[in-house]
Amino acid sequence: MLVVKDLIKKYGELTAVDNLSLEINRGEFFGLLGPNGAGKTTTIRMINTLTPRTSGLITIDGKSMDRNLTEVKIKIGVVPQHNNLEGEMTAWENLELHGRIYGMPKKARRERIEELLEFTDLTERAADLARTLSGGMKRKLMIARALMHKPELLLLDEPTVGLDAAVRRKMWDLLKNLSSSGLTVLLTTHYIEEAEILCHRVGLMNRGRLIELDTPKNLIEKVGKVVVEYFDNEGTKGEFFETREDALAYAAGRQGNVKIRSSNLEDIFIKLTNRRVED
Repeated sequence: MLVVKDLIKKYGELTAVDNLSLEINRGEFFGLLGPNGAGKTTTIRMINTLTPRTSGLITIDGKSMDRNLTEVKIKIGVVPQHNNLEGEMTAWENLELHGRIYGMPKKARRERIEELLEFTDLTERAADLARTLSGGMKRKLMIARALMHKPELLLLDEPTVGLDAAVRRKMWDLLKNLSSSGLTVLLTTHYIEEAEILCHRVGLMNRGRLIELDTPKNLIEKVGKVVVEYFDNEGTKGEFFETREDALAYAAGRQGNVKIRSSNLEDIFIKLTNRRVED
């Protein structure tokens, strides 16, 4: 569905995206995971043509973003990192405007708006101004707007940033429903659990480069399923093991406090880059 090949974006001497290549299959929920400044948002903006690329190729459904631009862009829905709803318009009017921009007939617009408001549990807030909605509701409305014209590829740039844990989990349920519908989704996030729960495959980005790409399960198994964390004068460290029994045996031989837990995507990221995803 989406093919990115040798993608580069430079701002003067700074290389924000460095020779990125990946392929996302139709119906796949794919995540780009990395810290702020890793190049995730820049990648999304190049795919959506908001930021011109320095070099490289992007094709969507076999068509290059250099050709038939309108035909290709209509296949894309975008949920940006920052709220860009029309605050003085109602939830319904925000969706109505988007449908008109994409030339949807009146009857089709109304049916789609009703369907999406129900899907996002916003039917009772349809007549409320967008600026009066909670943070979580605004995010859901932005997702509904991105889905209004029935895109084939949905780009989600940090869709749950700034939301509290309870609201974030409700958003995950909504996104899981999108995944089960067969829509192709590209998600950027720096929330470890979000990537593990939602994504079929994950690409780890660091300083503009893609450093690992696999399923969350396979990535975690590359470092070991269990980690023993301990603190010394240099800070918190971890040792990785295939079994909890091996981890317990190692922990028994150490002095001081230790913590035994299941490993996660951040562990492999730290091992490869010596940086935390939240950095």
